[in-house]
Amino acid sequence: MNKRLIVASTSTVHGSTYLEYILPTLKTFFKEAKEILFIPYARPGGISYEVYTAIAKKAFLTIDKNVKGVHEFENPIEAVKNANAIFTGGGNTFELVNQLYKNNLIEVLKKTLEKGTPYLGTSAGSNICGVTMMNTNDMPIVYPPSFDTLGMIPFNINAHYLDPNPDSTHMGETRETRIKEFHVFNKTSVLGLREGSWLEVIDNVITIRGKYTARLFQQGKDAIELESDIEIQSYFK
Repeated sequence: MNKRLIVASTSTVHGSTYLEYILPTLKTFFKEAKEILFIPYARPGGISYEVYTAIAKKAFLTIDKNVKGVHEFENPIEAVKNANAIFTGGGNTFELVNQLYKNNLIEVLKKTLEKGTPYLGTSAGSNICGVTMMNTNDMPIVYPPSFDTLGMIPFNINAHYLDPNPDSTHMGETRETRIKEFHVFNKTSVLGLREGSWLEVIDNVITIRGKYTARLFQQGKDAIELESDIEIQSYFK
């Protein structure tokens, strides 16, 4: 395989515009791409595919890249197969996965990425890079045929990972508690990606990028912090 992925926790960090914090990285990452195929199926806030694609297009124009939505093509399967580069945005992971299965795109997207087509995922678009989508934070507004996703990385992503706030009066479950509940029934490791952090995946080398550490959860073990700019693939052998 010749994978080239950026798996980002979010599209927007506080105080900046859409994708602004990661655009310098994307300018290099998508250097050879003439056009980026955008998959808008996650539809944050229920916005239309057209509106969502326009948001992505505006951001990528700042680095001189054109964007076209997969919904604009008569044959989405061929659009994915022939894409120069692919971006899947955030929103609701259940709806994203549901539409990928509905349009018969799960396997073709997986095979396309395995061949080396550069891919950016943010939030829900990052969740689908894992073994399953089971560590999403989203409400199950639809029921996809399967929770199995692309398996581009040998673990699951918990995007927008939040640490417990010691000053909060909220008595509900923390992210860590929910992931521990997942590990009662599932062996798949989970990486909590904080806002503004991302994974760089080149072939089988997985490197944490951005300002923050990531939190790794494995069944039957204490959670550990993984520093930025280190390779982490050895944790999953």
